[in-house]
Amino acid sequence: MPSLEERIRILEDRAAIQDLVAVYFRAADDDDYVQLAQCFTRKARFEASGFEEADGRDGIISVLSAARAGMGQTVHTPHYVHIRFDGADAADGLVCAHLELGLGDATYFGAVRYVDRYEREEGAWRIAVRAMKVVHIAPWSGVEASLTSPLNVRWPGAEPLPSDFPRRRDG
Repeated sequence: MPSLEERIRILEDRAAIQDLVAVYFRAADDDDYVQLAQCFTRKARFEASGFEEADGRDGIISVLSAARAGMGQTVHTPHYVHIRFDGADAADGLVCAHLELGLGDATYFGAVRYVDRYEREEGAWRIAVRAMKVVHIAPWSGVEASLTSPLNVRWPGAEPLPSDFPRRRDG
């Protein structure tokens, strides 16, 4: 059984990672690239369905700022974070969130899951790997069918794709 000190450290680390997730979303919505950069380790990796991948803090900020240059206002809303520690300075996470994105002349709404790896660097928890996987996304005008269509990932200008998390039907 972990000691009281170990249990308190785990709770503090869990809270710090949850705060990190919230800071990432707020910084993205506010186009605060200085704060956004601090969310990532120096050698981080970013992957996203339908977007260019990036390595390193500077590369990630370059890709994210270029993608956001074509967007209007955005709202990223994290709902919960599942965290699994595998040492004092490393953890895996799954962040479930909703996105509202101004893209072109339309507002898009969708649900995503971020498959994350967190590492403690320079005394702070940071994102080492972030892989954004899409559950569904569509313009508001198409949201009514975005969970019932087999091709429910509908980025502007791209062919519709299936979800990265299709519903499993066992039996």
